[in-house]
Amino acid sequence: MSKIRSFALQDVMHRKPKEVNFGSQRISEYFGENVFHIDRMREYLTEEAYDIVVNSVHDGSKIDQRIADQIAAAMKDWAISKGATHYTHWFQPLTGSTAEKHDAFFQPVGPGKAIERFEGSLLVQQEPDASSFPHGGIRNTFEARGYTAWDPSSPAFVIGNTLCIPTIFISYTGEALDYKMPLIKALHAIDNAATDICQYFDKNVTKVNATLGWEQEYFVIDKALYNARPDLVLTGRTLVGHNPAKGQQLDDHYFGSIPERVTSFMKDFEQEALKLGIPVTTRHNEVAPMQFECAPMFEEANLANDHNLLLMDLLEKTARKHDFRILFHEKPFSGLNGSGKHNNWSLGTNTGVNLLKPGKNPKSNIQFLTFFVNTIKAIHDNADLLRAAIASASNDHRLGANEAPPAIISVFIGSQLTDLLDQLEKSVKAGKMTPEDKTALKLNIGKIPQILLDNTDRNRTSPFAFTGNKFEFRAVGSADNCGKAMIVLNTIVANQLIQFKAKVDTRIDAGDKKDEAILKELQKLIKESKKIRFEGNGYGEEWVKEAEKRGLSNLKDTPRAMEIYEKKEVQQLFSDLKILTPIELKARQEIEFESYIMKLQIEARVLGDMIINHVIPATVKYQNQLIKNVQGMKDIFGAKFKDHASTQISFLEKISKHLIELDKLVHQMIQNRKKVNKLTDNKKKAIAYCDEVKSLFDPIKYHCDKLEMMVDDEYWPLPKLREILFTK
Repeated sequence: MSKIRSFALQDVMHRKPKEVNFGSQRISEYFGENVFHIDRMREYLTEEAYDIVVNSVHDGSKIDQRIADQIAAAMKDWAISKGATHYTHWFQPLTGSTAEKHDAFFQPVGPGKAIERFEGSLLVQQEPDASSFPHGGIRNTFEARGYTAWDPSSPAFVIGNTLCIPTIFISYTGEALDYKMPLIKALHAIDNAATDICQYFDKNVTKVNATLGWEQEYFVIDKALYNARPDLVLTGRTLVGHNPAKGQQLDDHYFGSIPERVTSFMKDFEQEALKLGIPVTTRHNEVAPMQFECAPMFEEANLANDHNLLLMDLLEKTARKHDFRILFHEKPFSGLNGSGKHNNWSLGTNTGVNLLKPGKNPKSNIQFLTFFVNTIKAIHDNADLLRAAIASASNDHRLGANEAPPAIISVFIGSQLTDLLDQLEKSVKAGKMTPEDKTALKLNIGKIPQILLDNTDRNRTSPFAFTGNKFEFRAVGSADNCGKAMIVLNTIVANQLIQFKAKVDTRIDAGDKKDEAILKELQKLIKESKKIRFEGNGYGEEWVKEAEKRGLSNLKDTPRAMEIYEKKEVQQLFSDLKILTPIELKARQEIEFESYIMKLQIEARVLGDMIINHVIPATVKYQNQLIKNVQGMKDIFGAKFKDHASTQISFLEKISKHLIELDKLVHQMIQNRKKVNKLTDNKKKAIAYCDEVKSLFDPIKYHCDKLEMMVDDEYWPLPKLREILFTK
């Protein structure tokens, strides 16, 4: 056994759960204690300043310099009371993670004198060096200027000794260079569109919030085993490795007893998360060995997205304290379940109504059907755009891999809701509805809550499933920023609601009663979006054939999925709603291509290094040992040695065949990579990396894994998957 692998395994065997003092406080006593939230602002601000902040959070109204100075002073005083010495604008560049640059409150005011100062101008805007963040061609690299601007709707918080202020990130010329700015715009668009629709049913509704409840899946790996695997360290996944005899087939890990070391780690990060106002309430083992999940309560979508990114950072920091490493990669182990980030999405009004939850009477259920059917129509019309929103090099490994939704976008609503929509589609008359028709229809619509009581199951093979009072977008990748998917989802639903209202108003102007106009338009949408609804097994090959018959796309890789951004109607959609300009959209496509290329480039280089510098030398050493054995057998048995050494000779032949193929494939991959790297068009380069480089990964892995099972365990240099997944 290699020294590195041996030392790693010895380290793991000596691990003990870290002792963490969790105290005796109830969660309610420390929840949000490190957050400068609205209620805490009331303690520090004047009544005038407090009211202005509340209005800004509610409707996006501007905060003038005088009030900004008051807020900054209050924020500084509170942060210093929590031990903060520095502040940072915390933002979400298009890297997919978060970024921060820390500055001290400290400011000299004379010889040997200093004060703590933080002014409104520093709160509202900063100018980080933006030259190395992805920009997709929006600006030249030497034009480094970018701006971060405060987002009052997401409260500031303290981590360690730093006050973190959530901000948007824009270029010198005003284009969005982050996920937060377009997300806020998309949420504003759906607020306006949904509020207009709500006016049909309740004049008291003046605001609609999109809500998000994410579920975060991840793997926990011991740091010693992680560090002994170059592929895990550099790519986040195992590029080679034979699957252990026991994987997840017994389902014994799922919801099982959480290992003691992991429990200690979970309690630690949960306590820090709760102090930061992240309402994590759920933890459990997931299906694959050493895979886990945590989930919070629902929150407003912008805040929920901030909290998810913050929690991912906390997971990684806390794991290191417990001698673990976190894997957010969507498919870190071939043959085992990958990880997703399920985005549970709904709409809630300022009157406390969940618009995707049926009510107790026909009127509230017509409102429910309005938002329910319009959401389905939005998915139907923009399925390829939604697919692009979840596209990444890592998520391509997971989608359709028999534990995650397929790359084909469809909507699951359950058989009973399907029957209801089918009845609604047929029952609404083209002409004027009689009182009897209306009564029969409303009686049927009134039964929706009872239907859902017996229809609460979900289809885990569906990428977009209705689960009783929300839609669950299950196809989002575990490493992704939720903002990518939420920008698209809220934009397309807002656009559909705007179109719906215009058509209903036209019907009303033509003489239809309001309910009749709404139902007739819903009937039309049900017919038009029928092909996107699918209730069966999304994993089956039959669905692939059926989806093709229906005309649904099956975009299996990121480069093809990202082509949707080139369509004029997509650019028009984002432009009309003022979410993203065509320039910003093009930049995001370019960034996705660049990211895809770089990730595959890194994987190809790491894979080549592991095979050439680890696997082949170890295999040759074992070959030499076998050869010596065969030569010794010949010395002893003479001409009959083949009868006695047939097993060794057969082994040598098999090893040689795999070694020859492995060497040939690796060098072919290297040559292909060098050829593809000469391409200058990123779209063509991304497609070429997918077709000519990535396509060789699995054949290389196949021969490597065969060798792993033939080479003496003492010679194999890399920790094996059975050790990584089952050594706790």
